[in-house]
Amino acid sequence: MHDKFKKFWKSLGPGLITGASDDDPSGIATYSIAGAKFGLSVLWMAIFTLPFMITIQRMAGRIGLISGKGIAGNMKKHYPRFVLVSVALMAVAQNIINIGADISGMAATFVLTVPISPLLYSVILVAGIVLALVFIPYYKLASYLKWVAIVMFSYVMAAFFVQHDWSEVFKRTVIPEIHFSKDYFLMIIAILGTTISPYLFFWQASEQVEEERVHVDKKLSPKHQHHKRHPSNIVVGREINVMYKDIKSGMFFSNLIMFFVIVMAASTLFNTGHFEVETMEQVASVLKPLAGQYANILFLIGITAAGVLAIPVLAGSAAYVMAETFGWKDGLNHRFDKAKAFYTVIAGSTVLGLLIPVFGFDPVKALFYTAILHGITAPFLIFAIIHMANNPKIMGKYINRHRSNVVGYILFLIMSASTILLFFL
Repeated sequence: MHDKFKKFWKSLGPGLITGASDDDPSGIATYSIAGAKFGLSVLWMAIFTLPFMITIQRMAGRIGLISGKGIAGNMKKHYPRFVLVSVALMAVAQNIINIGADISGMAATFVLTVPISPLLYSVILVAGIVLALVFIPYYKLASYLKWVAIVMFSYVMAAFFVQHDWSEVFKRTVIPEIHFSKDYFLMIIAILGTTISPYLFFWQASEQVEEERVHVDKKLSPKHQHHKRHPSNIVVGREINVMYKDIKSGMFFSNLIMFFVIVMAASTLFNTGHFEVETMEQVASVLKPLAGQYANILFLIGITAAGVLAIPVLAGSAAYVMAETFGWKDGLNHRFDKAKAFYTVIAGSTVLGLLIPVFGFDPVKALFYTAILHGITAPFLIFAIIHMANNPKIMGKYINRHRSNVVGYILFLIMSASTILLFFL
C-alpha cells in the first residue's frame, strides 16, 4: 500500500499543482460568498464543472505535450498576429489583477492574527515568492508545492465538526436549484471563472513542456544531450495517460475543496442569517467549527498555502505567454542568467500586483470581481484551446476526439450564455 501511494504521489505533477492553485484566495472567497448568499443552492456547481475542467485542461496539457510549445507559442506559429497579441494582453493583464487580489486577501487575513502593516506583509510575501521562483529549480519547487496543497484539506476536516442535513447536501449536489436573478447568474459566472480560469490553460500547457524537458534530460546521458530530441518525438500513450491521471486528480482535488467551502459557508453563514461576506474575517469564520478561537490562524495557514500555490502559477503563466510571444528563452528549469527576460516578467507581474493592496481596494470585492473577470473572458480562450486541439498542424494524430469537442463547445456556450443573460436580468 505504501509503495502504491508513493508511486501515485510521484506521478502527480502539473495537474495537482494546477488544481490546487485553482483554489486560490480568489476561489476561496468566491465559494464562501456563494455559500453565504445562496446556501446550498449553488452546490451543484462543484459536480457540474468537474468534467468541463478535466476536458479543457486535458486539451491544454496535450497541446503542450505533443507540440513542445505552450499556448502562446502555438498561436504565434499557427495563427494571425492579432490573435496572439489580444490573447497575450488579456492573459497578462488578468494575471496581474489576480495576483494583486490574492496578495490583498492574504494581507487582510494576516493582520487578523499579527499586528503588522498589510503593505509590509505584501512586500515580504512578494519578495519571498519571487526569490523562490528565481533560485529554486523547478523539479524541487514542484515537489514543495505538492505538499503545500495538502494544507487545503482543513476545509474538508471542518465540515465534519458541524451537524449537516447530509440528505439535503446530497440533493443540492445532484439537482440544480437555479434562480433567475442577476445576482445568481453573476455568482455562476464568478464560480465558473474561478474554477475554469484562463491562466490555468497557459500554465498546464507550458508545464507539460517543462515536465517533458526534465523527462528527456533524465533519459539521455550527459554526452548525448546534444542529440536531445524535440518532446513531440518521444510522446507515447503511457505519457499521455499519466498526464490525464494527473489532471483528473488535480481537478477532483480542486472541486472537493470548493464543495466543502460552500457547505461550510452555507452552514456557518447562510443558516445563521449572515448573507453578505464583506471581510476576510467572515470568510475565516467558516473554519470556527474545527478550530474555534484559532479559526483565524488556521484560515491564515490555508489562505497562505493557497496564495503560495497560486501566485507562482499566475506569474509563471504570464511569463510563459510573454516569452513565447517575443521568442525569449523560457522555463523554470533555466537559471536566471539563462532566461533573464522570463524571470523579469515573473518578478514584474508579481510586483505590479502590489498595486491593488497599495491603493487600498477592498480585499473581498477584489477577489470576487477577479473571478467574474475570468468568467467573462474565459469563453474566448476556451474557443481558442478547442480550435488548437483540433488543428492537425499542432496536434498531428492527437487531435480531439468527438466527445472532447462536444464537452468543450458545451462549456463555451454555457459560459457565453451566462454572461449574455446578465444584460437581460
